Parts: sequence; C-alpha cells; structure tokens
Amino acid sequence: MKKHRYVQVGTGGRARFFYEALASKYKDTSELVAFCDINPARLEYAVNALQEKHNYGPVRTYLAHEFDQMIEKEKPDTVIVTSIDRTHHKYICRAMELGCDVISEKPMTIDAEKCQAIFDTIQRTGRKLRVTFNYRYSPYNTKIRELIMNDTIGDVTSVHFEWLLNTRHGADYFRRWHRDKRNSGGLLVHKATHHFDLVNFWIGSQPETVFAMGDLLFYGRENAEKRGITKFYYRGTGSENAKDDPFALDLSRNESLSKLYLEAEKFDGYLRDQSVFGDGISIEDTMGVMVRYKNKAILTYSLNAYLPWEGYRVAINGTKGRIQVDIGEKSYINAGGEQALEGAVAMKRIVVYPMFGERYEVPVEEAQGGHGGGDPRMLDDIFGDPKPDPFNRAASHIDGAMSILVGIAGNKSIATGLPVRIRDLVKF
Repeated sequence: MKKHRYVQVGTGGRARFFYEALASKYKDTSELVAFCDINPARLEYAVNALQEKHNYGPVRTYLAHEFDQMIEKEKPDTVIVTSIDRTHHKYICRAMELGCDVISEKPMTIDAEKCQAIFDTIQRTGRKLRVTFNYRYSPYNTKIRELIMNDTIGDVTSVHFEWLLNTRHGADYFRRWHRDKRNSGGLLVHKATHHFDLVNFWIGSQPETVFAMGDLLFYGRENAEKRGITKFYYRGTGSENAKDDPFALDLSRNESLSKLYLEAEKFDGYLRDQSVFGDGISIEDTMGVMVRYKNKAILTYSLNAYLPWEGYRVAINGTKGRIQVDIGEKSYINAGGEQALEGAVAMKRIVVYPMFGERYEVPVEEAQGGHGGGDPRMLDDIFGDPKPDPFNRAASHIDGAMSILVGIAGNKSIATGLPVRIRDLVKF
C-alpha cells in the first residue's frame, strides 16, 4: 500500500504533536518526508527528536525560502502548517497552488484579508484544507454537542462562556511572539478560535454580528508600574531582576525550551522568554464579546489571561432547559513538558436542568491524552482510518473561518467601538 506523504512547515512548540504521531502510531500508512522552517536549529531539533525517540528518519530539511523547492522535490500529498500564525495563509495558499492538500494548526489565519486569500485559493485550485480543532474531540465537549443534538434543552437561545487562563499558562502568551497582534491576531483570534469554534459546533449555527471590548489591564510595563513594581528586565534567562519574579521564564532550566529557543536565537533573534511586564505588548489580556447567531441565539463571552484558576465555565440556555459546564484544566508552559499534559483536565462536570424536572449530572467517560483526551482522537481522525462521525467533528476551512472571524470582528469592534457583521469581512 502506498503511504500518504507529508511535509511539515514550522517546527516550533506545537509541531511535535504532529510529527511524533506520524513517526510512531501512523508510520505504517503515513510518511513524513521533510521539514521546513526559518530556523536551522529548530529543524535540527525536530530531526533529532524523531531519530532519538522513534528511530525515524532522518527527515530532510529545507529553510523557509526553499518551500517551493521542497514541494517540487518531495512531492507530498499534504502539507502540515504549524508555523507562526501570520504566515499560515502564505503556506496554505502556496501549497494548494503547487497541488497539495493542507492541514493547518488553528487559527487558520489572523485577519479578514488573509482569510479571503485562502478562500479564493481553495476555489481556484479545488484543494482541501482541514483545521485542527482538538477541543471538539474532548469527550465532554462532544457530550455537550450530543445533548443539544438530542433536544435535551430544546432550541438554544443563549450561551454564556467564560474562559480563564492562569498566571502560568496565560502569562506565556505575553512572553512569546503572540504578544504582537501582527503575529497572532491577539487572544481573540489565537486562543479564542477554540472557544468560538466550540460554540459554533455545539449549537450548529454560524455567527452573524459581533460586538466586543478589550484592553491590556494586567500585563505590560505601565500596569506593573501602577501596582508598584520597580524591578524590570527584558528577558527572564540570565537576568538578576527576574530571579524572584514568578512570571519570569528561564529557558536554561528546561532542556527542550533551551534547545528549541535559547540555542536557536543566533539564527533569527527570537526571544522566547520576554518579560510579561515589558513594553511592546499590543494584545489584550481582558476581553468581553457578544455574538448574535443566524439561529438568533446570543453568546456572551469573556477571556481573562491572569487569573489564579485555569479552565472554563459555560451555561447553555434553551427552550426546554439549561446545561451548565465546569471544566478545570491543568496549566502548562508551551513546549516545556509532556504533550499529554497540555490542557489536561483537573475536574469536569456537566449538569442538565430540565425546564420541568430534577437537575441531573451527565456522566462523561475518562480519556487519556492532551486536551482532555481530544488530541489522540483528533489524530486518529486525521491520520488514521476515519469512521463515520455523527457529531461531524472534522473541521473544514469554513469551520476554521467561522471561528476566527468572530475574533477578527471582535478586534475590529474593539478598535472602532461599533458592532461588526461577519458578512462584511469576507466574501464566501
């Protein structure tokens, strides 16, 4: 049997999730033939990781400017895009133009113009794009979808969704390239794409109108000065002022972070351990969003990135009752530990309140793996032998767009103070 050929562009923190799966569980049907990245040290790290842990390879490597050459030489069936968010559209579109299908890490892209470019390329080339929303596959999130599909609470009329990032995980976005909105689209795009996709997935509708507010109220130098902080530093590694700061990250204390980033700095100048209380942060850490859906349901959403607890709380109201969800997650520093611990569930509870009847708790199966067991299930769906799925968890480019467009509209609303219609952003 001919193996499906893959290449992967972007070998940073999230990339290992995909390339280790291809080199182990799916190696009998899949072949990872090449890596592409701007940084030769990270390329070397990825190749060595596969050889040392899985005795796989060596996988051939190409620098970013050699992307076209890689496609021509390696002739992949599918390109996996796990590069910095602002470059997703570039590699998605070029891969399709060169005859490949694409799997993209979320978010699909970061603004409306780039989203339109992806749509136009798909229409022009006929190629396929899949966006990886692992939260859809977590057993408790699938259960919520099942309850709503089974008319447990009737027609959904409103959703209140509160997501909390703590001072370990949430702070990490303000150390990395994500802190620049030009790279990530801010947390309403980079992070909340998961959350908006879940609501779209749960209620089976699409967003129509968005209004948002947001600000930087905790991180950044000015906010730190207001709280009386007087010791500042540019980066955590090797800084005397950072030694007693619980928000500081010392890359030299973690082998994988050291190899991925500290030893790679000389090639591209990227600093993974910037101070969360430094200047130059252009994303918000406190956000509130309202969304009107095509089925008339209303979403109220909040995201805070500096709290003492990590997880999310959701209330879904319908014409026959209410579902309440409490999910606690174990926090982590990206690429700083085991993949299976990323988004691991510390507690979960789903309670149904019928319109007339006693409340009851819904049992949810236990599952192993990252993001509450969603990671291995999604990988099976992508790289394994896909089975019929009554919940339609596989996400297309339309799903990818509908999730990011809420965040993109939210960013525009924050900037203008006005509501934004999704149909005014992109021509489908």
